[in-house]
Amino acid sequence: MLDEINNGVERVLAEFKDPETGRSALQLDQIRDIHLDTTDLSLTLALTTHSAPIWDDVRSGLEEQLRNSLPQLSSVTIHQTVHERPVQPLGEIGLAAKSVIAVGSGKGGVGKSTIATSLALALKRSGCKVGLMDADIYGPSVPHLLGLTGKPEAIDNKLVPIDKDGMAVMSMAFFVPANEAVVWRGPMLHGAVTQFLRDVLWGDLDYLIIDMPPGTGDVALTMSQLLPLSGAVVVCTPQKVAQDDARRAIAMFQQLNIPLLGVVENMSYFVGDDGKEYDIFGRGGAIQMADQMNVPALGTVPINMAMRINSDSGDPSANFDDPQLSVELQRMTQNVAGQISVVSHDPAFQQPTISVT
Repeated sequence: MLDEINNGVERVLAEFKDPETGRSALQLDQIRDIHLDTTDLSLTLALTTHSAPIWDDVRSGLEEQLRNSLPQLSSVTIHQTVHERPVQPLGEIGLAAKSVIAVGSGKGGVGKSTIATSLALALKRSGCKVGLMDADIYGPSVPHLLGLTGKPEAIDNKLVPIDKDGMAVMSMAFFVPANEAVVWRGPMLHGAVTQFLRDVLWGDLDYLIIDMPPGTGDVALTMSQLLPLSGAVVVCTPQKVAQDDARRAIAMFQQLNIPLLGVVENMSYFVGDDGKEYDIFGRGGAIQMADQMNVPALGTVPINMAMRINSDSGDPSANFDDPQLSVELQRMTQNVAGQISVVSHDPAFQQPTISVT
């Protein structure tokens, strides 16, 4: 019986995949200290910070597989530790990021920048190494949302991003006064975005979150072609007019062969002081659209007074102190990280490579 259990354990562990790379966690030495004492099994599972948002799900998933495959086991104890995996520079510009995620929308006013900022903060809070790049050159709002000011310093012709509690941030708003407009043609915008990638000391990142300009115009297209992305998140509000524009954004990413991680329905519903939920914009419309287009639904974020107040005051981290918002934002982030894992398990997927001329 002991040999049978031992063989079964080896089989399950050999089939278990690292969520970051999609390769065998056992072969990558991420399953260690395996000890089987009759019917009591213990082991150590080592996962990277890239997978931090789904650590609990991955660990419980392995435990469930072992218990379901081997009902003879009396106990399964999985200890967890961090596995350090070097970040390889992408292309000639030296950007080192394991996953590059674009957050886009078909139109303005749907809360795209708020969702991009919230996603970056949630990943950081989970334990990931995160950078946030504001590529909305005409309407940069990330610094305001984060309460950041100042101008990036230069070291050896490289820009040092502004730090937000350990998260690197870069935006055109750091270089242009708030009361001035950016009046540039396409080539100048292309040059600014290129510089943000090539000439910024981002450091080693698990995730680089890109807050894309709204729509499917020149800047969005240039950005998508310039940076081979790990995946895209599309933000949409429930109403039909927003769905129509979101469909165009989804179609753009699909035409560029960028994996669609899914759709976030922002301003999904409103909770009044009476505790009741009100569907101001027709709750579920964006989720239904995602289902129709065979795109994952990543979550719903409500209209919340705390989010508005925290965003206006430059303290979005406080959103995670709100019970309702915290649950929704963490669920969204876990789903994004999970979809990145799904993409990495696709044998046709190749990590982004960047070449800027």
